[in-house]
Amino acid sequence: MNNVALSFTLVFIGITILISMWQKLGLGKEIAIGTVRSAVQLLLIGYVLQFVFNAQQTSFLVLILCMMIVVASWNAGSRGKGLSGIRWRIALAITTTECMTMGLLLGLGIIEKTPQYIIPMSGITIGSAMVVSGLFINQMKREVQASKGEIEVLLSLGATARQAIHEPLKRSVKSSMIPTIDGMKTVGLVQLPGMMTGMIVAGANPVEAVKYQILIMFTLVSSAALTSIILSLVSYKLWFTKDDRLRSV
Repeated sequence: MNNVALSFTLVFIGITILISMWQKLGLGKEIAIGTVRSAVQLLLIGYVLQFVFNAQQTSFLVLILCMMIVVASWNAGSRGKGLSGIRWRIALAITTTECMTMGLLLGLGIIEKTPQYIIPMSGITIGSAMVVSGLFINQMKREVQASKGEIEVLLSLGATARQAIHEPLKRSVKSSMIPTIDGMKTVGLVQLPGMMTGMIVAGANPVEAVKYQILIMFTLVSSAALTSIILSLVSYKLWFTKDDRLRSV
């Protein structure tokens, strides 16, 4: 795509801003800022990746992955205001998910051990883990608030913090995974995912593009499950005080 054709895509942003103004949604400024930020960030990462791919240095690869995890953890952690230490717990969950996922992909020879494969797959895994973490925290806030009486009764009867909060945790894990599972059910029928579409537009064989997309969908489901379960295990104590009383968040 040449730069002129790319600039024409701003028409879609213009339409969105006009609709916002027409309906008095007050989103014009946010849309404009988001447009500029996304364009600058994508162009910047494009040049960075070009440099990393050409350099073929492991240290640069590790630095990129660490940056992804830090940004993802910070963003998802913003959902957990009032939960001290939630960000490093999210970072732990995302890092563990990334290590396990990449370990399997590389160990089984599913992808090549090059930055061209590792960085995009890691970006997909870490991005999915970030979204799942945010969904989990949001749902846990609602579940704990709704189940406050039940949790306190269980605690008064001698249940441990883990036992008292087990059901809200289970529902939150399930809720955080629903969007990913729903995406699996409709992929290819309702939506043609990004990587598959990009490969087809670039001229790749559609069947080959589908194979890569299947790999990505299966990876997404695995990373969603791992992240939500790990995060539930390392964060449930944050909902209680040191003497196991339910905390107000």
